[in-house]
Amino acid sequence: MRVRHASTLLLAATALLLLAGCRADMQNQPYKRPLAESDFYADHRSARPLVEGTVARGDLRADTYLYTGKIGKDDGDYMPFAVTTVVMARGRERFNIYCSPCHGEAGDGNGMIVQRGLKRPPSYHNGRLRKAPLGYFFDVMTNGFGAMLDYSQQVSPQDRWAIAAYIRALQLSQGATQADVPSGVKIADAPPEGVVIAAPYDTQGVTGQGSATPATQGGPQ
Repeated sequence: MRVRHASTLLLAATALLLLAGCRADMQNQPYKRPLAESDFYADHRSARPLVEGTVARGDLRADTYLYTGKIGKDDGDYMPFAVTTVVMARGRERFNIYCSPCHGEAGDGNGMIVQRGLKRPPSYHNGRLRKAPLGYFFDVMTNGFGAMLDYSQQVSPQDRWAIAAYIRALQLSQGATQADVPSGVKIADAPPEGVVIAAPYDTQGVTGQGSATPATQGGPQ
């Protein structure tokens, strides 16, 4: 009986040792550095391509217009979702982050890096772009145009549409007339109380006098 019990304990101890030897921590697993060469595959690439037909979660892209801004080969001129105050606020935020450095916050093409010497983009308020459909702006943001690189990686499709809607709002704001103002509403002709507008200054020294210092709230010293 004792011999049988001892054999059972020995068998259990051996099994535990074998199981302990089967452990493999993640840091001990074989791996390849990104884009490293591999002798295992015929193409010698360690990074394997996605299986054909693979779709990332939430990226089915069944709505072609949402992701291209086109109807067939033509740019569409409608929003793929409702335009709300939340959408407009998002468009303004994304525009000021990604677009205003070149295009300016008013969309006039006089952004800060343009003032530093970069080629000036066209104003959104010229005749051609005022007539451009919304899908055109979406397509330019997606694929780039001329000197402008695409922003498809930085800005999501939904945000690109929000920016397009905000661009249209900028165009309307800069081209509005007295007739567009609702009856009884007064057009402000001065900044709100407490808001100080700094005088413009020359950042490039175009006048030949060098860069002038912007005016302070207290006026010239």
